Amino acid sequence: MVSVNNIDKGNFKKDEEVGFTEVEEVHAAWHVLTIQETIRRLKANEDVVDVGLSTAEAQRRLQEYGPNKLTEKEKTSILVRIWRQLNNVLVFILVVVAVVSAVRAIMAHDIEEKTTNWIEVGLITGVIIINTYIGVIQEGSAEAAADALKNMLSNDARVLRDGTESMISAADLVPGDVVVLGLGDSIPADVRLIRVFNLATSEAALTGESLPIEKKVDTMEVPVGVNPLLIPLGDRLNMCYSATLISQGSGVGIVVETGDKTQIGAIATLVNTTETKRTDVEKQVDQVSKYLAGAILFCTICTFLIAFFMTGDSIMDAITLSLVCAVAMVPEGLNSIVTMVYAYSVSNMAENNAIVRCLPAVETLGSVTIVCSDKTGTLTQNIMSLTAFVTSSSTFKNDVDCKDRTSECFVRDDACMTRSGSTLSSDPNANSTSKDGPFLNGQSPTQEFIKSALAGGILCSKCVLGKNGAREGSIGNPTELSILRAAYFAGIDVDAMKKESPVVAEVPFSSEYKFMATVHEPVEVTDGSGLDDKYIVYVKGAPDRMADLCSHQAKGGISDQIEEFDKAYWTKQIADLSSQGLRVLALTRAIVPKDDVDAGGQLGPEFVNGRGKAWLTMVGLCAIMDPPRPECVQAIKEAHGAGVRVAMITGDHKDTAIAIGKMLGLVDEKYTGAVTGPELDQMSEAEMEKAVMANNVFARASPQNKIQIVEALQAQGQVCGMTGDGVNDAPALKAADMGVAMGQEGTDVAREAADMILADDNFATIVVAVKEGRTVWDNLRKVLLINTPINNSQGFSVLFGLLFGLPTSPLNAIQILYSNLICATTLGFVCAVEPAEDGIMKLPPRRVGKSLIGRYLFLRIIVGTVTLTGCVVGSVFWLRTLGLGKYDQLAQSALAFNVLDFGAISITLSARFAHNSSFSTRIFRGNKWCWIAIGIFVALQLATTYIPGLNTVVFQMSPMDGVQWGITLLFMTVVFVVMETEKYIRIHISRQSGGITKIIDKLY
Repeated sequence: MVSVNNIDKGNFKKDEEVGFTEVEEVHAAWHVLTIQETIRRLKANEDVVDVGLSTAEAQRRLQEYGPNKLTEKEKTSILVRIWRQLNNVLVFILVVVAVVSAVRAIMAHDIEEKTTNWIEVGLITGVIIINTYIGVIQEGSAEAAADALKNMLSNDARVLRDGTESMISAADLVPGDVVVLGLGDSIPADVRLIRVFNLATSEAALTGESLPIEKKVDTMEVPVGVNPLLIPLGDRLNMCYSATLISQGSGVGIVVETGDKTQIGAIATLVNTTETKRTDVEKQVDQVSKYLAGAILFCTICTFLIAFFMTGDSIMDAITLSLVCAVAMVPEGLNSIVTMVYAYSVSNMAENNAIVRCLPAVETLGSVTIVCSDKTGTLTQNIMSLTAFVTSSSTFKNDVDCKDRTSECFVRDDACMTRSGSTLSSDPNANSTSKDGPFLNGQSPTQEFIKSALAGGILCSKCVLGKNGAREGSIGNPTELSILRAAYFAGIDVDAMKKESPVVAEVPFSSEYKFMATVHEPVEVTDGSGLDDKYIVYVKGAPDRMADLCSHQAKGGISDQIEEFDKAYWTKQIADLSSQGLRVLALTRAIVPKDDVDAGGQLGPEFVNGRGKAWLTMVGLCAIMDPPRPECVQAIKEAHGAGVRVAMITGDHKDTAIAIGKMLGLVDEKYTGAVTGPELDQMSEAEMEKAVMANNVFARASPQNKIQIVEALQAQGQVCGMTGDGVNDAPALKAADMGVAMGQEGTDVAREAADMILADDNFATIVVAVKEGRTVWDNLRKVLLINTPINNSQGFSVLFGLLFGLPTSPLNAIQILYSNLICATTLGFVCAVEPAEDGIMKLPPRRVGKSLIGRYLFLRIIVGTVTLTGCVVGSVFWLRTLGLGKYDQLAQSALAFNVLDFGAISITLSARFAHNSSFSTRIFRGNKWCWIAIGIFVALQLATTYIPGLNTVVFQMSPMDGVQWGITLLFMTVVFVVMETEKYIRIHISRQSGGITKIIDKLY
């Protein structure tokens, strides 16, 4: 069955036979059909419920519908991936240069010229191969996400065929098959239930519903005019869905959809068809590449014309010089250094538990304006917890994050659950006007009190806690487990308590009467003395049902002190708790003669509700919820301080979502309410775009709703991050600008669809990641400030050297290729690992469309290019005035090479600080890699200059003397002073016209 939101609204037809509607006669709204209507729609025999399909009929249907598998998306071949990396204008230029160099090497007669050309070919080929390899390994996340979805499907299924139960491969299931479901089973297909036995399913991964959903077989009644396919999946109580789990009871159902037509199949389709967005930097680097290609082509043509017409070189020599110019200006190391910036940030983030799966996505974090987060397991702990216990006179708040086993986990706080206060966060002394009780406001109860008060939740339960009270290894309903967990962390030995007071008889829980009862021998510590001929009955259930059965209440929660039942008080407490989205359980007890109970027998519900009068004693109400992660509250505050909005998208009910939203700080004076998925489905695009900008909480959201919310936000110019952990989050994780999945509790599907994974499942880690994302953008600009003037100067040095009268290029191709790579991978790395500048998280998110090379950076690049080019060309002319006999072409080439590269050091030192002067001791602090890189760079520069053979044969230059080094250091200083002077003037003017905030705004 396709996702409900993939169906066009209003495309319904009346079906007289079935009694409701279908959509274009393709997909039935199974939850509104009766069992008999479902059977007829599936064209099965009337007795299929009792005998199942015949083997022959199942085989026929398998041929008709196909196997119960998800269709695999066609995978991209390795050759196509390689071509995507090579299909770049700058790569084409390099290939042309490499081909020409290879031709020259083949045609050359001189062994030195032949060797030089082959080295050039090898260097260019190596650069292309390395960059292509890095790009190829980043692809394939969508295919992995689809594979993860397939892995969630059940492998086997228990079916009824030919009147006999048998196990078959889940892939062989067909619509019309009758499946038998038991505790712990993974549901193998979408199923319309026909029998249930206290059945509940865990659908959190699919719908976001944090609690198991109790199922029934009754046909859903839909109000007139309401599209039945817009009913949230979590509300379709007579349906079970593929890849969800049976958490309670058992049942029988008839398969209605298999394979791609299941809800999980609809999500797989969304994952496969949702396009992966390219990041802003990727787009801008492509744009810069196009501009550079144009500039390179222009300079190459100019160089050829100057060499051929002005200097009188042969056509081949002129072509060679023009190609040297092209090689000079092609930023061979740009992709590598950009990858370095990403890789270093990824490493930093990994140390802080944020694992990035796609390197370019890092910079997107810096421009995120809103993070849309799943509730269950992301903002909340995904552990149902007893947050408060209400007695007849007081309210005890339970610290759900307490790790010590002590009764101090509970504190009397009568204001913690009031509608006027902040849920679970009030001052314990804020309200002391409530009824008296055994403990003062702000005081912790004794362990004996807790043991007696919670006895009904402990003993009237078949649940088993995990080791050390942990969720892992726990067995049973999460709501009931919350009471056991609270008792455990209050220091109570739950297992010993159950052994001390075993169950004598019980009334099993049923969703029909909504309670469970157990009968026990009295224990003096918890029940009092003088009860030798009595049994203690504990009844736990829905509070409204229990209130009708109560005649007395435990005074202040003390079991053996009873008083008349105050129904008005309890009704108000129940209403207050429920309205705040809390799950409420009532704990009651009674004393009965032993003659009333047949020990060891199974009691019927009439034992509790068939006495014709109220007879139970209300002990207290358990307020239960999946509480927020404590660190998330602070993280959301920090996000707001950084100008990042946080929204919550959940499959839970509206009241629950609003309550959690208030606790997290998402619902406030500006964002006051919540919108549900069905409400979104009825909106036009314009209404939806308005709604997503006015609300931070979205409840009962379907997978398609999540994508709609993301796309509506993007249509409003928002850069959207999406966090989640379930299967239902996967399509939206892909559609968002930045998808963030949970590493511990998350599903493989969500992890594979996301750009980033939180290894600690901590929403607060996102704040660290946002800071790193902003630093990435800043450092990318600094890297461009280093690399672009160096590349430009290499090409312009060739062009202007010839234009101003040099007989040959001041730099040769090997020197240029070497400078490109070594400057990018050493000096470029300095700014790739530069720490964040102060105040980066006090700035608003980077403006969408902000140019990577803005006016500020463009001006600095021009200043750096002109200065460095002038120094390189000027140094050669200066050296020529000192005597051509002493300083030949090899000496001139050596000087130009070292002036270029040592001048690059000056540009690097200046670029480290965007809005602070580098004439400071800070230049020696904060980034140890700066001086390590410069040390390596200088050592390699000296090696290429002085090692025999390497200097003369490969680099075609001679060793330098003191005069040449003096010129080199002088021009190195000139470059540094010019760059810092430009920075000083710009900062001074900006301060005069608007202060440091304006400076930072221009820089970012």
